[in-house]
Amino acid sequence: MKAIEQLLWSIAFPGFGQFLNKKYFKGTVFILSELLINVQSRFNEAIQLSFLGENIEAAKIIDIQWLMFYPCLYFFAMWDAYKDAGGGKSPYAFLPFVFSAYFVTVGLIFSTHLTFFGVFFGPIWLPMLSVIPGAFIGLVIQAILNRS
Repeated sequence: MKAIEQLLWSIAFPGFGQFLNKKYFKGTVFILSELLINVQSRFNEAIQLSFLGENIEAAKIIDIQWLMFYPCLYFFAMWDAYKDAGGGKSPYAFLPFVFSAYFVTVGLIFSTHLTFFGVFFGPIWLPMLSVIPGAFIGLVIQAILNRS
């Protein structure tokens, strides 16, 4: 249960899980990195616009070059907090986190140009939705490798 708690706090804000695990230096590095990327990419402004349905406006203001750092930082902080709290003991337990980071990054790359059936999801919703296939594929590959 402790590992899930640290994972959920890390989902809320990268670095919080590390603080709960008493890894203060790592937690501080994750928090400062998140704040730097967040401010430089204008991520919060884009989130606000996206939640208001202004996906095109969000795509115009976001700095994709800065935001490209976010998925790997975010998912690594989640994995690190989970692992340090005692989770992820099975072989290849990191794969759902890794594939989620890959898929979110790819979703981010295409997010300013891609539409599905005339719907433009933008730089917030498309990467968020990309977590689903990323985590699923990571879990499937983990299951296949653990069967071998």
